Amino acid sequence: MSRSPSEAVTRAWIKLMRAREAVLGAIEQDLKAAGVVPLTWYDVLLELTRAKDGRLRPFEIEKETLLAQYNLSRLLDRIEKDGFIARTPHDDDARGQWVVVTEKGRAAQARAWKVYAKSIQTHVGEKLDDRAAAILGELLGRLSAA
Repeated sequence: MSRSPSEAVTRAWIKLMRAREAVLGAIEQDLKAAGVVPLTWYDVLLELTRAKDGRLRPFEIEKETLLAQYNLSRLLDRIEKDGFIARTPHDDDARGQWVVVTEKGRAAQARAWKVYAKSIQTHVGEKLDDRAAAILGELLGRLSAA
């Protein structure tokens, strides 16, 4: 049986959740104000632009972006409708498909990164120097390695 978290651990958890919501909300607002794709779209487009041949299977996107499958299917439908991706049959799996980034999708990801990078600097970089950011990164790495 595990013990209850200490007061310090509970406070850290609350601050982590509040910081996450505040920073994500601010970044989403910056992206929207700039008229670029939302953060979830950016994440999908980024993984596709990084992928060999600019294509991944949906389960690979799910794994890389941490989006739930039921959310990902609808998200891919919307991204495809706007012409940022295309779906093509998988060569070896008749039921499978590739999700392929289009040139329009590559351009949208690149445009969004300019806004996203500035937003990260504004909402994180201006509040943490490199030393503090490295410490925070190391501490968060401990939590994500669980």
